[in-house]
Amino acid sequence: MKKIFVLAIAIALVLSLAACSGGGGSDAPATEDATTTEETAADGAADTAADTAGEAIKVGIVNLPPEESGYRQANVEDMNDVFSSANGYDMKQTNTADNSEQIAAAEGYIRDGVDYLLISAANATGWDGVLTSAKEAGVKVFLFDRTIETDESNYQAALVSDMYAEGTTAVEWLLNQGLDEYNVILIRGQVGSAAELGRSEAVTKAEDAGDLKIVADGTGGDSWSSDEARKVVEAAITGGTKFNVIYAENDGMAQGAVAALDAAGISHGKDGDVVIMGFDFNRFALREVQAGNWNYDGQCNPRQASQIAEWIQAMESGGDAPTGTQYLDEVGLDTATITEDDITNKGINEDPGQIS
Repeated sequence: MKKIFVLAIAIALVLSLAACSGGGGSDAPATEDATTTEETAADGAADTAADTAGEAIKVGIVNLPPEESGYRQANVEDMNDVFSSANGYDMKQTNTADNSEQIAAAEGYIRDGVDYLLISAANATGWDGVLTSAKEAGVKVFLFDRTIETDESNYQAALVSDMYAEGTTAVEWLLNQGLDEYNVILIRGQVGSAAELGRSEAVTKAEDAGDLKIVADGTGGDSWSSDEARKVVEAAITGGTKFNVIYAENDGMAQGAVAALDAAGISHGKDGDVVIMGFDFNRFALREVQAGNWNYDGQCNPRQASQIAEWIQAMESGGDAPTGTQYLDEVGLDTATITEDDITNKGINEDPGQIS
């Protein structure tokens, strides 16, 4: 868009110089000088056009820290790989779980004159001011991974996981297991995040319908911590809480919950006393499902950068990108259905260290 404008100016400059030089005298030296001027101007315009065509697209990315989870690590790496200088981008990425720090980073990118701003928000609220500033500055905004509570006109498009659909798929699977009763320990992620809201809502709606009972409700904190998840289960065990399902909203927290069960000698997984459910499709988690140590894992696909890059390239060529919310296709896998191909092709990251 802006590149086409600059190229047009360069061509106009060449034509203008050609017209001016055409008014020279009729002697040979004057003609030779004019030709030289025209060639020099044309060469300069070509150089300008080449420089413009090679101008890096400026992208600012506001993301969560890779330490949050294996999912987030894969997501951050995907953004770095796709929006690299080798691919024609001038990209900077800020990774923090603090919503105010994210907002400050986004405002800084807008002041720096980025062409595109990509946001995975720590919290779903508080972003209207940033989005208004971006619109006024002509910066196109794409949301990824998580939605923001704002009017859709405030951003170009969102490419996200449908967190509520993930939760609904998981809860439907659980209720189809035919347990005599469903006493659930709910381990939430970062409270107020889109992932926590969507995955939790499916459980709380099932409780409201009388389909299950939430007997303990805890969180892995802002970092979705496996250690914090372990503490939730340890407290339930110590308090004598009767439970037979652990619904942990990411794989790391599920692993922490299982560590508490193992320490207490409580069986889990296929034919065990406790059903284990996680989310994200880390390969270590899928192997646990395959081995029957866990029962279910819900997919949350972190690879979103390539699709957003396609939209950006379309806009850079004068085309259009979609508007509104676009959802990724995701599935759930259990011990009965998982295959080695699932682990290879759909899994993310490799095994983390053991939780102590």
